[in-house]
Amino acid sequence: MDRIERKLLNLTCIQCRNEYTVQPFRYTCDCGGNLDYVYDYDYINTIWKKENLTQIAMNSVWRYLPLLPVMNSPENTNIRVGATPFIEFPKLAKELHFNQLYIKDDTRNPSGSLKDRASELGIQHAKELGEDLIIAASTGNAAASLACLSAYHNVKALILAPDSAPSAKLTQILQYGAQLLPVNGSYDDAFDLSFELSKRYGWYSRNTGINPVMSEGKKTIAFEIAEQLNWISPDQIYVPVGDGCIIGAVYKGFYDLLKLGWITKIPALIAVQSEKSAAVVNALESGGEIIPVKSNTIADSISVDLPRDGEKALVAVRDSNGFGLLVSDAEILQAQLEMSSTTGIFCEPASAAAYAGMLKAAKENRISSSDNIVVLATGTGLKDISSAAKSVQIPLSVSPNIESAEKSLKELIQ
Repeated sequence: MDRIERKLLNLTCIQCRNEYTVQPFRYTCDCGGNLDYVYDYDYINTIWKKENLTQIAMNSVWRYLPLLPVMNSPENTNIRVGATPFIEFPKLAKELHFNQLYIKDDTRNPSGSLKDRASELGIQHAKELGEDLIIAASTGNAAASLACLSAYHNVKALILAPDSAPSAKLTQILQYGAQLLPVNGSYDDAFDLSFELSKRYGWYSRNTGINPVMSEGKKTIAFEIAEQLNWISPDQIYVPVGDGCIIGAVYKGFYDLLKLGWITKIPALIAVQSEKSAAVVNALESGGEIIPVKSNTIADSISVDLPRDGEKALVAVRDSNGFGLLVSDAEILQAQLEMSSTTGIFCEPASAAAYAGMLKAAKENRISSSDNIVVLATGTGLKDISSAAKSVQIPLSVSPNIESAEKSLKELIQ
């Protein structure tokens, strides 16, 4: 029995609860449901304690290797995925009438988004399976992430993205040297096509909601939050939700730590979606199942008709005693501007949705005065400048003389 089979018990379907062996690897259950890695926490507790982390110099997602479904970390980890800043904003928290506000700034990852956590683990997993070409569908962030880290780790990447994705994201993909196949359709169309290609040609699929490894990479953000708070869980975490993979992964990370006895509670997870892409929140509010919607939101990274990890998202929110929130595109753009100008963190609209949700929850008194709140900043605003430009106006130029400058300054500085 190798190290993988010792620390992992099985892959379990989140719908029918059918169990599969970890090896050989499979993407989904026979019923079509998504799979989740189940760990042997008793065994892991015999080989790893949280005190061991103080002796680990590696400051990246790979410091948590015993809780990841691969045998080894990559040969070269100098690009450093993870270990992102966790920033306190006490003045803002006081203004919003709760105890403390933290922003977990994953815009600092190599490609500018949280998705690097999933790509980093997925590439290592693919290599351990002997695969050298990875395919993915994405509205931009996951694709740019895969392209970036594939270039670093010297594997081939093929990206399918809607041709409507922001040009900055498509340019980023091509700059990293990945092969790009724009799809004249939605994200859901690109997703389905990419998985068909994966099955036909045997390529490794990085697709969120198909590959259970993706959640395992993203859950490292929960490990970092817990460690950065000295193993005291926050009260609420605001998460932007599209496919549902991120919020499901955050839950899985805290669940792992709870089973290991490193924390005493799982934070309430708050799913924030655009009103124009609301499949998960609709299901939470109705108490029923996810019904596909027709998405059309400015927050392209969370614009999803049918959330592919929707069931994991529902479990995450319900089992953590969280709730769902809807925000308008106007609220998202306003929150993006407020977040940038008050915290110095410039997020894309999908990421700003989480901040908008936090502001809305505070206004509706859904946050207690004693609560410690975390907002996930999942992607940099530099990926979608055209959307950010809608909230600001570039001033008219002045003549290069003091009189012209002073005239304009009187209007600018009131």
